[in-house]
Amino acid sequence: MEQINKEKEKVPAIRFKGFNDAWEQRRLGDIFMSLQNNTLSRADLSEKGKAMNIHYGDVLIKYGEVLNIQENNFPMIANESFVDKLKASFLQNKDIVVADTAEDETVGKCSEITGLSNEIVVSGLHTIPYRPLISFATGYLGYYMNSDSYHKQLLPLMQGIKVTSISKTSMQNTEIKYPESQNEQRKLGLFFIDLDNLITLHQRKCDQLKNVKKSLLEKIFPKDGEVYPDVRFKNFTDAWEQRRFKELVLIERGGSPRPIQDYIIDNDEEGINWVKIGDAPEFGNRIEKTSEKIKQSGLPKTRQVFPGDLILSNSMSFGKPYIMGISGCIHDGWLLIRDSNKIFDQQFLCQLLGTDQMIDQYVSLAAGSTVNNLNKDLVGSTFVTYPSLAEQKTVSLFFKKFDTLITLHQ
Repeated sequence: MEQINKEKEKVPAIRFKGFNDAWEQRRLGDIFMSLQNNTLSRADLSEKGKAMNIHYGDVLIKYGEVLNIQENNFPMIANESFVDKLKASFLQNKDIVVADTAEDETVGKCSEITGLSNEIVVSGLHTIPYRPLISFATGYLGYYMNSDSYHKQLLPLMQGIKVTSISKTSMQNTEIKYPESQNEQRKLGLFFIDLDNLITLHQRKCDQLKNVKKSLLEKIFPKDGEVYPDVRFKNFTDAWEQRRFKELVLIERGGSPRPIQDYIIDNDEEGINWVKIGDAPEFGNRIEKTSEKIKQSGLPKTRQVFPGDLILSNSMSFGKPYIMGISGCIHDGWLLIRDSNKIFDQQFLCQLLGTDQMIDQYVSLAAGSTVNNLNKDLVGSTFVTYPSLAEQKTVSLFFKKFDTLITLHQ
């Protein structure tokens, strides 16, 4: 039975058609040789030089599982004699560069080298370069060694608290699994390369849509001090109203019962939704759930909000507005914006508060000092410009469709 279980572990749950052999499992130290890296800091690198240098920070943040040399710009090493000493460790296609240190559990993230022609590329500070001693299809190692299946072996080997690291010696005994068929390896590599290309394409489209929306916000909302926008929807010609914000809505700061730990209860218990920055959605502008609740006894020491209220982040995600889809309470990292007089369309007001014009006013009203957080008086002192409710609804419907399109790409 134990032997059968071990064999099952060597077969993936999902397989390309036509492949059914068990995968190989080998010790990393038996199928890879380590190469020499260099310890030059970014300050020691330049824009021009003899060799391209791969820095660990770029492996962690900038480069993907497969690093095409032709598609990236690299800092260079100008010292030719220094580069010559690393000649035995010049990188080749299918070599792996592992980041051996990070501020979190991304230690061990790696990039597989591809696209090399006659370029000289070396592995830099806080990296471990490896060369496979057996042949692998392009892309397989990059994706496998960044998978959870492999990475979970590294977690118990990491050392450090604020900054974690992993040693070359520790990695030697980790296990590498792979199909013996290079055709299956190739199919896996190409599948994930195509998937990454699709993600990149959608990200570019998403970025383009965000830029278009930014431009439209500038045209559909009047410029500072003006009462007519550059672009208008059909049948609307009247000047927009301009008033101080505090004359139109209720603005109040949130509050927190202290010590807050004494009031937090499990989310499945009876209590009041406790709205934190982390509850704000990654996409969209409505808050529909919270991860925590507080006891009813904390209500007099906080600020209650209801569906339809807007809340404005006054510190993190500076000045970003959200619409409440649920009732709850907000701490002092939020400002409540309540349209008690029903002057605004909810979505219109949310779009308005997120425009650059509003952010510019916050900065201006802060009298030149750095705006680290917003307060009730500062937000209330801004001027808002708004049209009839009918035109507001038309504007908000337009941007709602635009936001839906952006969310689909995201």
